[in-house]
Amino acid sequence: MDNLTPGQRAKNMRRVKSKDTSPEMAVRRRLFALGYRYRVHYSGVPGKPDVVFPTRRLAIFIHGCFWHQHEGCKKAKRPATRRSFWNTKLDRNMARDRDVRRDLEAAGWTQHVIWECELKDVDAVVLRLVEVIKKHPAQR
Repeated sequence: MDNLTPGQRAKNMRRVKSKDTSPEMAVRRRLFALGYRYRVHYSGVPGKPDVVFPTRRLAIFIHGCFWHQHEGCKKAKRPATRRSFWNTKLDRNMARDRDVRRDLEAAGWTQHVIWECELKDVDAVVLRLVEVIKKHPAQR
């Protein structure tokens, strides 16, 4: 049961951001502090990844577990109300993610996904991400 009125729920949903989210900013701040320079929401790459290293051909996506339906995550639980609307919306998001992954792979890009639930320990995630970055040397 939703404890909010439809107006309150609508106000909350309008505040949900698609760019510069808290998880995204936490990862970006730490990468920048470690000396890494990157592009943000780079339109030259399919899917406009959250963090892009163009010379390394590396795209990083920072996904919300609910919006991108992180398999096995408790945050990915679908709402019990308006099921048709939510199933259509979330299935479409997942299909778009598959298409973007396919397009990036076809274009020769490596991609890495960081899930919102992994960011309980941002520093550990960023250290793993640094290892991924190091495996992709800059190409000129």
